[in-house]
Amino acid sequence: MNKNIASAFNPVAAARADARAPLPPAAVHPKSLLELPSGEARESLLAVHGILGAVLPPEKLAVYEAGGGSTSFLPLGVLERAHVTVVDIDKDQIRNNTYAHKTILGDIQSYRFAPETFDLVICYNVIEHLPDVEAALLGFCTSLKRGGLILIGAPNPQSLSGVVTRYSPHWFHVWFYRTMRGDKKAGLPGQAPFPTFFHPLVSLPRLEAFAQQHGLQVTYRREYESPRFPEMRARKPVLAALLDALAVAVNLFLPGKADARRGDYHVILRKR
Repeated sequence: MNKNIASAFNPVAAARADARAPLPPAAVHPKSLLELPSGEARESLLAVHGILGAVLPPEKLAVYEAGGGSTSFLPLGVLERAHVTVVDIDKDQIRNNTYAHKTILGDIQSYRFAPETFDLVICYNVIEHLPDVEAALLGFCTSLKRGGLILIGAPNPQSLSGVVTRYSPHWFHVWFYRTMRGDKKAGLPGQAPFPTFFHPLVSLPRLEAFAQQHGLQVTYRREYESPRFPEMRARKPVLAALLDALAVAVNLFLPGKADARRGDYHVILRKR
C-alpha cells in the first residue's frame, strides 16, 4: 500500500513515521555549528550543546549574551525557549543581531544587571577583545543564578595562531580573513576581525583559577584545533601543509601533549 494512503488511515502510525524521519541539519543545529568544518571545533561545540541541553532547566530560560553578532552559538533547542538579552558596544553588531529579544548598546565590562537574573551567560569570541576581562567576568558572576552556567569560547593565547594574532598588526588580521578565508566583508563595520588585547585572564589556566576563586566550578573544558587549520587545508593546501609542519616542529618544544594547533577552547563554568 502506498505510504501516504496508509498514513491517512492510521494517523498514529503516520506520526511515528514522521518522528523517525531524520530532520534536516538546519532544523537541528544553529548556523554557527553548520558553518564549522569537520574536526575538533565542531566536535567540541556539539559536546557543549549536549551539556547545555541536559543541564539547563527545561522551562523558559533567561540568557545573557555578552557581545552578540548575527549568529547564535546556542543549540536551537535552548534558543527556542530562551529570552536572550544581548549587550554589545558596537552599534553595527547590535543592528546585525536577529535572534535577541532585547538588545542593549553598552560595555560588558561595566554594564550591570540585577543579581541572579540569568540562567546562562554566553561570551563567545569576545573576551580576547576586552582590556578588562576581570571586570566583565565579575559582572557575569553577579548576574548569574545559583546553578547557572557561563559558556566561554575564546582563542588560546599560547597557540600558534594566538601568538601570531598577538604580535601582528590588525591590518594583517583583516588581510588574512579576506585572502585566506575568502571573507570579503572582513574589517568592515560590524564585521570580524576586531582588535585583540589578550588580557592575561584569556589564558585558560588563569581563567580556571579565577573561576575557583569566585565560586565557579569548571564543568567542561576543551582546547581544540582551530577551525582555521581545516579551512586552510581545503582552501590553501600548500600553505596549510607548511603551517602543519611548523606546528609539528613547535610541538617538539612544548611540554606534555600540548599542540600548537589547538588555537581555541570552550569552557563551561557553573555557579555554586
